[in-house]
Amino acid sequence: MNPGPFGMAQTGVPFGDAWHVREWLQVTGRVEKPPSEHPKRPVLGLECRQAEVSGTRFWGLVRTLCPDPRRFFRHCFVHNHCPLLFVARSGRNVTPAELPASQRARLLGACDEALARAVALLGVALVVAVGRFAERRARRALAAAGLAVRVEVLPHPSPRNARANKGWGEVAKARLGELGVLALLEE
Repeated sequence: MNPGPFGMAQTGVPFGDAWHVREWLQVTGRVEKPPSEHPKRPVLGLECRQAEVSGTRFWGLVRTLCPDPRRFFRHCFVHNHCPLLFVARSGRNVTPAELPASQRARLLGACDEALARAVALLGVALVVAVGRFAERRARRALAAAGLAVRVEVLPHPSPRNARANKGWGEVAKARLGELGVLALLEE
């Protein structure tokens, strides 16, 4: 589970790496523009040529482990906890943590409910949260929904995470091995 679109300002895809979505996942189509688009943050969808570090690390690792994306999706599903992008007048990304408390609570509550519904519908046995924020939200959402689902955490691949800048792929791969997920992904 990805915490959200905090780094996907111009793509509209999980973990913001349109190249992997187009070329590895073979997703085609058009991402519609919102009714009100910030001039400094145009939504380019799959046409976006700018890669986001977290996305490149995340999807790059997945692609390395599963050259055929069908194998990955046979066992896995990537869910954005908060798939919305908020932009300040200046064009800067605004994270949910920066929203007024009442707005943040309503937003994250709705996101928690959506996660719980997805987990229930898919019959998920294990949620691998990407980062501590995603882990906390998943635990809260699943407990509130009465779902006894195991929640584990993978370090977030963001360059803001100092540990991620020192071999995130190897750390993540080792963690997936500890969780018993690696065997599902490797050929």
